[in-house]
Amino acid sequence: MSTNPLHLFEATGIELEYMIVDRQSLAVKPVADQVLAAEAGKIVSDVELGPIAWSNELVLHVIELKTNGPVPRLAGLAERFGENIERINAHLAAMAGRLMPGACHPWMNPLSETVLWPHEYSPVYEAYNRIFDCRGHGWSNLQSLHINLPFCGDAEFGRLHAAIRLLLPLMPALTASSPILDGRRTGFLDSRMEVYRHNSEKIPSVAGRIIPEPVYNQADYEREIFQRMYADIAPYDPDGTLQEEFLNARGAIARFDRGAIEIRVLDVQECPAADLAGAALIAAVLKAVCAEQWCDLARVQAFDTGRLADLFLAVIKAGDLARIEDGAYLEALGLKSKPRRAGEVWQHLAAAAGSFNPDWQDPVIGRAGKTLLEKGCLARRITAALEGDQRREKLSEVYGRMCECLAKGEMLV
Repeated sequence: MSTNPLHLFEATGIELEYMIVDRQSLAVKPVADQVLAAEAGKIVSDVELGPIAWSNELVLHVIELKTNGPVPRLAGLAERFGENIERINAHLAAMAGRLMPGACHPWMNPLSETVLWPHEYSPVYEAYNRIFDCRGHGWSNLQSLHINLPFCGDAEFGRLHAAIRLLLPLMPALTASSPILDGRRTGFLDSRMEVYRHNSEKIPSVAGRIIPEPVYNQADYEREIFQRMYADIAPYDPDGTLQEEFLNARGAIARFDRGAIEIRVLDVQECPAADLAGAALIAAVLKAVCAEQWCDLARVQAFDTGRLADLFLAVIKAGDLARIEDGAYLEALGLKSKPRRAGEVWQHLAAAAGSFNPDWQDPVIGRAGKTLLEKGCLARRITAALEGDQRREKLSEVYGRMCECLAKGEMLV
């Protein structure tokens, strides 16, 4: 814990994961260690470049960009991320590679193309691979946006955790970007979360039902979540390599070691402006829920995990067109109980929580947010661009356009 802990919504941490692909074929290219070495002069796990840092991930074809610590505002960050994307792409140009956005590679074969990070921290990755076999889409082909929000003490944790649990099922309607796996549509707009929710089934307590249990203080969280996970994985992990907070694979995880909750159900978008627009809107709505804008905290805390998990499944399948019929859920977000599409709920929330969302005053973030609300989630825009054609040539054309969107900081419209 910091000696000067941050309080609710005083800052935000952002993490963006991108695929590294061949510049021509768009096949995954496992050279993240070479990119980091090109910048640092040697193979390292992290590179700090002022406000933005780069780091490795589980597999060698993924690199992460993140704010170098929590930031008080998101305004201006799209440009900072864009500068670093340009820098990484310059290194990759010498390797005939480029960065690709979107949460899942559309035709990667994880069984034959997975290459784990072999350097520092590799014992952790090797332990995961030994126990769960990381040669699957749910481990090696999923790129996400993580939002880290601070809390200080049990009272703030309980309020924030309740708000996040409530909103988690609705988040993929805003950010789904993974309609394609194995070269074809999966039937889910958020295929990343569909494979992710199954990746720890060998030890179910590791991910639970993705929606976290209704626990609202550190002692209960330790007992109900951490200790169960550690006990269940112990027979497979005799050295205790994975018995740390990071083992938790729920859709939002408490990091008491850093005084934050990390939201993990968000697909990465086609450019940082879109990610930041989504993050700003989500944070604004969470702030409104924490302020009891629409209903009291006790009512928010009382929502059943199974009820929220069922809603989450409907949303990762249909995205912004998912039909929300739970009247009590809609009322908790300030709407009448009449059923409506998830995209309509987000439009309502964007308007109703506007006073909590100063970052949308940033013109880059604001324009991106308008596109998200008016044009729908990226997964829907990807499928529209494909025009029903799932041949490799068409996939290459559309995902090549997305690479250009990332390089230029533009939306796919």
